[in-house]
This record gives sequence, C-alpha cells and structure tokens, in this order.
Amino acid sequence: MNTTYGVVAVALVSLATLGIGAFGLRFSRTTSDFYVASRSVSPVWNSSAIGGEYLSAASFLGVAGLVLAYGADMLWYPIGWTTGYLMLLVFVAAPLRRSGAYTIPDFAQVRLQSVRVRQVASVLVVAVGWLYLMPQFQGAGLTLRTVTGAPTWVGTVLVAVIVVINVVSGGMRSITFVQAFQYWLKLTALLVPMFFLVHAWTDDGRPSPVAPEAWFTPFGGTDGPGLYLTYSVLVATFLGTMGLPHVVVRFYTNPDGRAARRTTLIVLALLGTFYLLPTVYGVLGRIYASDLLASGSADTVVLELPSRVLGGGLGEVLAALLTAGAFAAFLSTSSGITMSVAGVIGQGLSRGRAGRRRLSTIAALRIAAAGGILVPLLLALSAERIAVANSVTFAFALAASTFCPLLVLGIWWRGLTARGAVAGMIGGGLCAGIAPVMTIAWQPEGWLGVLMSQPAAWSVPVGFGLMVGVSLLTRADVPDNVSRTMVRLHTPEHIAVDRRD
Repeated sequence: MNTTYGVVAVALVSLATLGIGAFGLRFSRTTSDFYVASRSVSPVWNSSAIGGEYLSAASFLGVAGLVLAYGADMLWYPIGWTTGYLMLLVFVAAPLRRSGAYTIPDFAQVRLQSVRVRQVASVLVVAVGWLYLMPQFQGAGLTLRTVTGAPTWVGTVLVAVIVVINVVSGGMRSITFVQAFQYWLKLTALLVPMFFLVHAWTDDGRPSPVAPEAWFTPFGGTDGPGLYLTYSVLVATFLGTMGLPHVVVRFYTNPDGRAARRTTLIVLALLGTFYLLPTVYGVLGRIYASDLLASGSADTVVLELPSRVLGGGLGEVLAALLTAGAFAAFLSTSSGITMSVAGVIGQGLSRGRAGRRRLSTIAALRIAAAGGILVPLLLALSAERIAVANSVTFAFALAASTFCPLLVLGIWWRGLTARGAVAGMIGGGLCAGIAPVMTIAWQPEGWLGVLMSQPAAWSVPVGFGLMVGVSLLTRADVPDNVSRTMVRLHTPEHIAVDRRD
C-alpha cells in the first residue's frame, strides 16, 4: 500500500476523532454529563455509539483473519458477539437503566448495600478493561506498521494519546459523538471496497476457495475437544457481552428502560449487518492472500486485499479507506473501555471529599483516565502479539464468569447476598483469570490446554454456583430494602410507584 495514502487516512481519522470530541466538550458541564451524558442519549444515537464501541479490532480485522486461517467455524465468534445483545435485551438492559447507577460497582452497591461488593466489582472492571485494551493497542500498532512501515509502538501510543484527550476533555458526551460517527465510518470502510472486490472476483473467473473439510467443521471436530471449544466460545460470547463494563455503561445513558430496550434491538440489527462483511473478506483472502497464513499475518488480510485484487490507484484508495476504518475501530473501542475504567477509578478517587463534590469528581475522572491507561499501554508495548480475536475472548470469559452472574442474579433473584456476590466474583474471576496466564506462560497440552484456552464453559458455572450457594448459606444478609430495589428495577417508569430506597 502507498505509504502516503496510509498516513493521510490515519491522520484524517485522528483529526476527525479529536474534532468531534472537542464538539462534545461544549455540552459537558456536570458530573452527569461526564459519566452518563446526563442520561439523555436517544436509542438511535446510542445504538450507533454502541456499535462503534463494540466493533473492535477483533471484529474489523480479527474475524476476517480467523476465517482466512480456520474457516467457517470461526463464525461462532461474530454470532456469539451479536447474540449476546439478545441476552442483554432479555435479562439486563431495562432493569439496569432503572437502577439509576453510573457503573457496575454502583449497581452492586445499590442492590446489595455493601461497600465490599463495590470494591471487588471495581477491581474486576479494571481487570476486564485492561485485558480488552491491550489487543486494541497492539492492533493499532500492527495496522500502522502494515500501511506506513512505522515502528509498531507509534500506532499504539497514538491511539492511547487520542483516547485520553477525548475522555479527559468531555467524558461520556464526547465519547458518544465520537463512537456514533466511527460506527458508520467502519461500516462504510468495509462495505465500499467489498463491492469492488467481489466484482473483480466475479470478473476474474477464479473458483471459490478450496479448503479441507476441517475448514467447515466447528473447531476442527464435532466431539471431544472440538465440541467443548465450540460451546465454551458460545458461553463466553453470549454471556460475556452483558458483563462487559464498557457495553453496560452505555445503557445508563438512555433516558429510561424502554429506550434501553429499543437501543438493544437497533444494536442487534447494526451488528448483524456489519458482521456479514468481514466474513466476505476472509473468504476472498482464501483466494487471493492465502500466503498470509505462512507469514503469521492473517490479521492483515482486510488491509491487503485491495492492493492484491485491484492494484493501481483504485486499490490504494480503497486500502486507505480500510485503514481509516481499522484505525477508527481501535479508537472507538479503546475510548469506551477507557471511559468505563476511568469512571470506576475516578469514583474511588473522589469518595469522601465533601463540599467540592462536583469539581473533585470530574477532576478525578480525568486523572483516572490518564493514569488507568498506562498499564495496558505498557503491556501492549512489551507483550508478544497474539491474534486480536482470540485475545479478547479471555476478557469475555472473565466478564461472563463474574459480572454476568452478578447482574442476572442481582436483577432477578432477591435472595442474592453480599457475601454470595463476593464469593462468586472472586471464584469465577480466579478461574477465568488463571486460564490466560497458563495459556501464555505455560502453554499446557492435552485436555488441560483445551480447558485453559477457553475457560468459560467451566468458569461461568463456578461463578453462578458460588453466588447461589453462599447466598443460600447467608440468607440473613439479604438487604432489608430488597423489595423496594426490585420494584425500582422491574417497574416501568410511567407507572407511579415509590422508587426510594
């Protein structure tokens, strides 16, 4: 790809992101503006922002790379990521909005009346956020190196700096405008080149890709390890979506529970449309770019195809458009994660400072955004790169094993206690957290390696089981105000009831 085109594409996306973020700053004045955009974001606007936030490096580059490398079985990832919003719609969206919380730890404390639960939830929000941020930064470095030849660290640092500027300047107001714009940019960036690529393929007369039978079999088999991996990925993606802090926090920005449900329905349509496109790129990669497998560069297939299939000026322009979309993916997802992490850390920093509550809370958010991004940034610069779609699955497994049980049981079971919630989050979190460490550091083989590579199928039941079991043993700890809290969570806003604690 022409280096000049690539630099221009990245520069335009970066400037547009900063400019839109600065526009959002004009509307950010209060604590509510910075944390939840004053709960005034419409379903259409919010769903576009969620689409921009959720469609990360794993979606834009990783899915096509996995389809290129492993075939149709990798479609379980986008299917699971999209269907997770159906689970969120049914079980979480509206009640969570009615809780009046700013973050998951806020909800935990409101529901269970426990500072300890809040503290554990806060630590897990940071852990999930950091685990999700690292591959975004790595993917940005990979993309910039591919299109410009710049050192990998340049793209990583550039994304981190832009994200911090937007979060610090306008908080959730700025991030909402940025992410909504970036969803449509990403969709356009994949859709327009795809028409040219498919047209060139049909004119070329090349046959459909020939692949071994395993390319069409879920995870290489229908029994044993292959079957386990399939279901474990589904559990992680179905249930992990409702527990991702940067996804959940967006539903606090809706005006009411009904708007939260409408937002989720629109998101399902937006994601379903988007995920058709990387699949096409992966299949075309089998025809035109199968050599990327040998070089370990399958994640770059989306960026490589225009130059290989079309060539000339048209290929360079379309490759630049894809580069812009890829860079937007890193920026939008990183912005949402940084916002969720900064919100939790910022609330912790500002607690107990009476008299200057509003000013100190906003200042704490800004400090938390700048400081909270340093750990994943350093990890991205120092850790060995792994496939972007595979790496975020660990974050999904951790969210599914901790926050999914907390939200589902907290919303739908009045018997949940603080000690039960803490036991489930710590137990499920340890099980899901040990897995990536063992996989990366030890690389176990056999069934142990399979169980560690995709832990959700056993770590999620551990989280649910501990929460239910310990809660049953500590029934006396059920909060006295649980009935009022349940009324608040499950009664539509237009019905006049007493919603006070």
